[in-house]
Amino acid sequence: MHTSALVLFSGGQDSTTCLAYALERYARVETIAFDYRQRHSVELDARLAVLREIRSRFPQWAAKLGEDHLLDLAVLGAVSETSLTRDTAFKMEASGLPNTFVPGRNLLFLTLAAAVAYRRDLQVMVTGVCETDFSGYPDCRDDTMKAMQLALSLGMDKRFLIETPLMWIDKAATWALAQSLGGQPLVDLIVEHTHTCYLGDRTHRHPWGYGCGECPACLLRANGYAGFSQSVNRAASPCD
Repeated sequence: MHTSALVLFSGGQDSTTCLAYALERYARVETIAFDYRQRHSVELDARLAVLREIRSRFPQWAAKLGEDHLLDLAVLGAVSETSLTRDTAFKMEASGLPNTFVPGRNLLFLTLAAAVAYRRDLQVMVTGVCETDFSGYPDCRDDTMKAMQLALSLGMDKRFLIETPLMWIDKAATWALAQSLGGQPLVDLIVEHTHTCYLGDRTHRHPWGYGCGECPACLLRANGYAGFSQSVNRAASPCD
């Protein structure tokens, strides 16, 4: 039986929902993030605010929430020519992938997370990758996660489980999952404190949170929130 987990926690909507998911299921939960010189490095500050608010607002989870780890991964930014690590406009590449794709990012994240999990004796790694709203990123696919789980378990001679609670749901359903896990307080926390915007904009406040409102990450989050809000409103309306 699994009792401990390490959550890949960037401080965004998806990883915060995954953190709540893990805190509901495991007795000991730690978090890990990576500084790869991303343009939206403000997320590294946002994640600390999220952790603080979770400890403050959710006492049933606070006792389970353990150590946080931040790894310096500057080398990834150095070898990546993407719009997440360079000041370039967002666009589609000839490969059919958006230039927000950072090659090898999730593979490297999971490898380093597994090394920390090995040292900390954590059995499960939880990550917010998704095949429904994933922009075609190959390292977010379910097959990739299954392959990584096998490779890491074999390579470290320790049976790891990689959980992907968002793999088959869209952003509207991710908002709904957060509500089911932590009620409106968790939804409010995600709106106010998490960060998704690729441009690192924390000045423009929208119903779904802070961001430029125009980058791919903002549009995905905004559309998901609109769909979630419509579902909530329909459920609250009296029957005809």
